[in-house]
Amino acid sequence: MSDNKNILTSTNLSIGYKSKSKENIIAKNINLKLEAGKLIALIGENGIGKSTLLRTLSGLKKPLSGAVHLNNKNLKEFSPVDLAQNLSLVLTEKLPTSNLTVFELIALGRQPYTNWIGKLNPEDFEKVNEAIALTQIEHLSNKKYYEISDGQFQNVLVARALAQDTPLIILDEPSTHLDLFHKVSLFKLLKKLAAESNKCILFSTHDIDLAIQLSDEMIVMTEDYLVQDQPCNLIIKGVFDTLFKDENIKFDSEKGRFMIR
Repeated sequence: MSDNKNILTSTNLSIGYKSKSKENIIAKNINLKLEAGKLIALIGENGIGKSTLLRTLSGLKKPLSGAVHLNNKNLKEFSPVDLAQNLSLVLTEKLPTSNLTVFELIALGRQPYTNWIGKLNPEDFEKVNEAIALTQIEHLSNKKYYEISDGQFQNVLVARALAQDTPLIILDEPSTHLDLFHKVSLFKLLKKLAAESNKCILFSTHDIDLAIQLSDEMIVMTEDYLVQDQPCNLIIKGVFDTLFKDENIKFDSEKGRFMIR
């Protein structure tokens, strides 16, 4: 990987939690390189620490040790506004109740650039409309955000992140609660956005078979190691063969998907 394409790197990163008496290390010696124009999936069993990793990479949690660099600058050196202009984050938490329209919700992505009263200028409107067009949700613009489906709402959150216009977008479980059709649609949208806008998009998911088919790279997180590579290389290395400690779940390397015995 060439350094000039790297949006985010981690060096000897340890993640976890600190208490008064000890450190609870979830994973250590994490060395990642996230490149522009790539769709990168983060996978692993429930409770393995995927959300903790994403929160550490996005600056919501401090690393126990090691460093995260975003555009060649240490993450801890960013002011909140500077960070919001370089990284957008889509979490799984529900939004507080409000009467915002879809357009107004997406326009919140422009907050890092607007003045203290939050007034949108012509460039802000252009970015919001561009995000709406890319995600193909023009027909939802005037609806209240609580009137739309879960699948449509996920696209709205992606559009808000696009309106924020950052080189890196991080999404925590964006396909949760979506049916297969909307999962496929969302994954294909993310892949298209990464390629066409030259952004790096990192997302965690339990939909491993879809991630193998559609991601440019994957980060596989287990109790023993963390590895980043192209899906085809991970298959050749046998990484998926031991992902689940269950003899009833087997990875078929020829078909590139998991099978139930």
